[in-house]
Amino acid sequence: MPADAQPRTPPDLIAMKAAGRKIAVLTCYDAAFARLLAPEVDLLLVGDSVNQVVAGRETTLSATLEQLIYHACAVRRGSLDALVVVDLPFLTYQVSPEDAIRNAGRVLQESGAQAVKLEGGVPMAATIRALVDRGIPVMGHLGLTPQSVHALGGYRVQGRGEAAAGRLVEDARAVEAAGAFALVLELIPSALARQISRELTIPTIGIGAGAGCDGQVLVLHDMLGLNEAFRPRFLKRYAELAEEVRRAARAFTDDVKAGRYPGDEHGFE
Repeated sequence: MPADAQPRTPPDLIAMKAAGRKIAVLTCYDAAFARLLAPEVDLLLVGDSVNQVVAGRETTLSATLEQLIYHACAVRRGSLDALVVVDLPFLTYQVSPEDAIRNAGRVLQESGAQAVKLEGGVPMAATIRALVDRGIPVMGHLGLTPQSVHALGGYRVQGRGEAAAGRLVEDARAVEAAGAFALVLELIPSALARQISRELTIPTIGIGAGAGCDGQVLVLHDMLGLNEAFRPRFLKRYAELAEEVRRAARAFTDDVKAGRYPGDEHGFE
């Protein structure tokens, strides 16, 4: 994007789908990466995955609203181009539409982000509508919904079998009808994701959902090879930075211990 370009908006993503243009999404949690990524992608997602990849927790369930707002503030300061969407953490929107409005409003007001994301289909349709009616753009999330990992029995593919697939199609229709501007489809069969993507007028963003979606999202640390133990079938690594970080740290330590750093050129008269 040109330096004076405005950030993408939710209607821009809908227009991209209508024009047949794919949508690129990465998670982001800080200003430094946001400055690097924003000119290259369409959307930066401040995911509650920060609770795992940055905070070291086992699941996303203990992520807090304050935690997501903190990271969203940092990302928004670093992003001049991409649309910034923030996950609503567990139990900040499921209890009541009033809670969802209050908490989503805080996210947008305090961080400057342009939209929120929440998980769930038919049961969350009224909440999505309540947010949208108050001017809060919403991205939906179906399939493997990490905040329901215990109810789902772990991180496994969803929507297998005719009944399960039918429920996902119904959920997707409900999310669109409620006013969401986009929908993440995570870990569902490729054929089902393609069917949903063709049926909806809003864009679908896949992760482990095949090439039939209107866009794709990956967790930044996974895409960069910083999370070495995580090797799911759907992940393509575009860099192997973990070893590069270790190499740099070893070189720095060796130079310090050998007295090679700092040199005269690194000091001041």
